[in-house]
Amino acid sequence: MAGPARRSTGARRNAPRNQQRQRRVREGGDVIAVLARAVREVENAVKRGRVTPTVRAEFQAIALVLREERARVQADSTIGDTRRGEQLKRLDGIATILATTAVRESGLLALLADEAVASDAAKALKREMLAAAGIETAEEEPPPPVQAEAAPAAPERKVVPQSVISRQLANPFLAPDFSAARPTVARPRRLLNWELLTPLLNSFERAGGGAPACMALPFPSSQFTPAGSELMPHQGQLVAAAAQGHRTFLLADEPGLGKTAQSLLAAEAAQAFPLLVVVPNVVKTNWAREAARWTPHRPATVIQGNGETIDAFADIVVVNYEVLDRHVGWIGDFGFRGMVVDEAHFIKNKTSQRSQHVLELSERIRSRVPRPLLMALTGTPLINDIEDFRAIWQFLGWIDDEKPLGELMEALEEVGLTPADPGFYPAARKCVIDLGIVRRRKIDVAADIPARRIADLPVELDDKAGRSIRAAERELAARLVKRYESALAARESATVVEEIDHELVRKVAGWELKDTTTKATGENVFSMMRRIGQAKAGLAADYAAQLARSAGKVVFFAKHIDVMDTAEETLDKLGIRYSSIRGDQTPTARQKHIDAFVKDPEVAVAVCSLTAAGVGLNLQVASNIVLAELSWTDAEQTQAIDRSHRIGQTEPVTAWRIIAAQTLDSRIAELIDSKAGLAARALDGSDEEVQSSTDVQLEALVALLTDALSPAGAVSSR
Repeated sequence: MAGPARRSTGARRNAPRNQQRQRRVREGGDVIAVLARAVREVENAVKRGRVTPTVRAEFQAIALVLREERARVQADSTIGDTRRGEQLKRLDGIATILATTAVRESGLLALLADEAVASDAAKALKREMLAAAGIETAEEEPPPPVQAEAAPAAPERKVVPQSVISRQLANPFLAPDFSAARPTVARPRRLLNWELLTPLLNSFERAGGGAPACMALPFPSSQFTPAGSELMPHQGQLVAAAAQGHRTFLLADEPGLGKTAQSLLAAEAAQAFPLLVVVPNVVKTNWAREAARWTPHRPATVIQGNGETIDAFADIVVVNYEVLDRHVGWIGDFGFRGMVVDEAHFIKNKTSQRSQHVLELSERIRSRVPRPLLMALTGTPLINDIEDFRAIWQFLGWIDDEKPLGELMEALEEVGLTPADPGFYPAARKCVIDLGIVRRRKIDVAADIPARRIADLPVELDDKAGRSIRAAERELAARLVKRYESALAARESATVVEEIDHELVRKVAGWELKDTTTKATGENVFSMMRRIGQAKAGLAADYAAQLARSAGKVVFFAKHIDVMDTAEETLDKLGIRYSSIRGDQTPTARQKHIDAFVKDPEVAVAVCSLTAAGVGLNLQVASNIVLAELSWTDAEQTQAIDRSHRIGQTEPVTAWRIIAAQTLDSRIAELIDSKAGLAARALDGSDEEVQSSTDVQLEALVALLTDALSPAGAVSSR
């Protein structure tokens, strides 16, 4: 034992002095102590909601040092297994704090990725941490420039749908004309040597309470509104601005104020077609529906997966963030004259792939099209701090990574001030706002919108659950058809009925409904609606999270416990705090959850049982409601909405009804609405009988059977 020990000691004596000192310091645990202090500072800052650029840089620096220290401890053969285990355990504790902190703020998660690019600030803080632990580090040198021919470029992941190829082949002589794009002319600038981006961002932090948050807008225009539709005045103002030549907008209206309609009609006013629309997955079907309503003469197509079903000849192309990566290639060369990014706060992290793709497409469009229409839509322009503006401003072409561009730079030059002048900040802020920031709150335009309204949000169930639901619906329809045909064949009359016997259809639907309540019949209208609710739960919760980030507190209603469970799991993954109000709670527990939602600003969503929380609650702290499952009656739906729409509510209330497109869900939504009209007339003194939930269930089966018996339905069932 003495020999090896002496050799080990001799080896340490021969090691360079700085390596000896680093080993002594690290074995003493100083690096871990520095990391422990730093991670607690970051954790406390995130809990307080103060996630500044400095906090993000410190977070990334901790991750860098932690990763290197863990690798060093594992590879160090000079320490025993016990000592190594102790150090790894302490490092794991720091890693756990780092991960739980990142869950609170989704923007930090990307900084933990191995491929995340370390910022200069993070590198500097890393050196400071190591210095605090007594470890000297060499100053990092910039990497040498890479020659173009040094290494082949990584192959771009490309998908080119067949429809796009067909469009290109249809008229190969009319490729997009990019020659008219306005060239950039470099001119001497008074502010050329000033650092301007930080002062511009600071100008928003320094703004007083009375500072304007919206550009001056012209008198509303209804010139481009299709017949049968009507814009609200605040919507018409933005359309008028586009008609007068304005081409970039950060449209930051609160949810429920019709940003989709404004964007589509602004594109019409600007003749910005073909138009690219990048959206979250949960709203892409709604965009196609809204396009059919507001621009009915403009065909719209939605990219699903690899795009096998898209229509490349459409004027409006809708794509969700999740599949954008595989379509960037052909989209960039398509010749779009306008681009809308919905929920634009999704691109605030410029290191994320989706942000880079959006910025790349924006740059391609701006370089090839003279004055394209670019619109960033968000109810939450700032998630954590003013730095979140950077990616959105860059998408709009107002800035690049280093400086203001184009119109913004010209406007700042015309101000005649520098960041050293006291009046620079309010003047600079106005320059940015005048470029196209439009922000209206519900309370500001309350006279324009109804005090209570229901907005349907159709979603596509295009996964395995969606296919299963459609198959089950076909099974139910087939059983109804078989019953109808048996009843028709059993008639004593020899009269041949060539068309649908609607009286018999209603009888068959009635028999089915009666059997559903008395015996097992396989798939039925109740089990179908429950399955649809389960399939919608995650999408509905995701939309509730978006609303919570955009407009504050949200009430989420569901009928079934498993739907509530799925919604709460989704909110947990998204880092959204919620209260859960259910029928099986004690009065004390129930009140605790209600108080948390009403009084705690950190609790953003109340996940409520439609039956347990639909009556007797006061949730007017929220003006947005998500109805994840349909009621069987309009009255039950209205009672839920009235938890927020009640005396004391100062803002218009919007109920977002999540509808599964092309399923029984959409039929029942239409039936509920039609029955609501009958009920309203009855309450107003009409002799019309108020309808019950049984009527809706019966009419749903009638509609299902009638469609199955029609020629189109018979073909689709085969």
